[in-house]
Amino acid sequence: MADVIAWVLVVVVAAYACGGGTDYGAGFWDLLAGGAERGKRVRWLIDHAMAPVWEVNNVWLIFVLVLMWTGFPVMFQAVFTALWLPLVLAAVGTVLRGAGFALRKPSRRLARRRVYGAVFAVASLITPYFLGSVLGGVASGRVAVGTPATAHVWANPTSILAGLLAIAATAFLGAVFLVADARRFGADDLVDYFRLRALLAFGAVVVLALIALPVTHHDASYVWHGMTRGLGLLMMILSACFGLVTVALLVLRAHRWSRHTSVATVALAILAWGFAQRPYLLPTTLTVADGAGAAHTLAWLGIVTLIAVVLVGPGLVLVYWLDTQSELEPLTDADTRAAGLPGDNV
Repeated sequence: MADVIAWVLVVVVAAYACGGGTDYGAGFWDLLAGGAERGKRVRWLIDHAMAPVWEVNNVWLIFVLVLMWTGFPVMFQAVFTALWLPLVLAAVGTVLRGAGFALRKPSRRLARRRVYGAVFAVASLITPYFLGSVLGGVASGRVAVGTPATAHVWANPTSILAGLLAIAATAFLGAVFLVADARRFGADDLVDYFRLRALLAFGAVVVLALIALPVTHHDASYVWHGMTRGLGLLMMILSACFGLVTVALLVLRAHRWSRHTSVATVALAILAWGFAQRPYLLPTTLTVADGAGAAHTLAWLGIVTLIAVVLVGPGLVLVYWLDTQSELEPLTDADTRAAGLPGDNV
């Protein structure tokens, strides 16, 4: 049962990386959209694309936390003790990002919209970077039971590269999804805009991945060996193949399946990390068996997880499907318009 829960945890991390990553990527492109007039159309599309379902992605983050502290309390304690600062910064980024996004649209004053938009965009970089640095700290073997909280644990070569890869991967996902959303909302002028940015983001992912090869060989040797052989290598090859397929679809302007292949690219890379790290929760000091909670706790956690999948899973799938098929009624500017104030739009 401990192995099953561990793999559920990896799958949920992959789900959050893809679902939440898409939204972080949209925030990344919001940051680079330009000034108020130049970036107006881009930000309009991001607002309309994200508004219906973006909160759903936080379900995966909560699921990760519940699985960690219930199923693997020793790992939870070790990770949150050694890496409390980047985790707090990621949490702060999540809160500020949500607040910035929620307050930007109803605000009628241009100055306020700029402030809220900047908070939303900058926080969209902070959160994936620090979450990536946490994964890097764990993968490099710097986290063990009793490890004190020091900058060395999360400000090391592997953590820095993992943080940058997280930003690049989310930018890639966000751009691919926004290509499809531009077509869905009739913003034909933005299709090529985001298509180019998706290709550039994929190029950044490839460059960072190539840089990571020699760095992780020296700095995270256990995970590096796991990713260069066996099922870890297979997952990485499949991830690369789906990435290339996504690029081909974008180049050929065949966007129907590009969302699916981009998600597969990121999800398979996360699964490769899971295969590379096994049988350890914390390489090379804490195995899944040693870090698991009590047997009856794991049994109940498995039952609750199954119930959640049966009850919540179909609802999530339905929401995503309705959104991508434009079956959800979008919010109009009139729905979110705040009361006029002196100095609005100034």
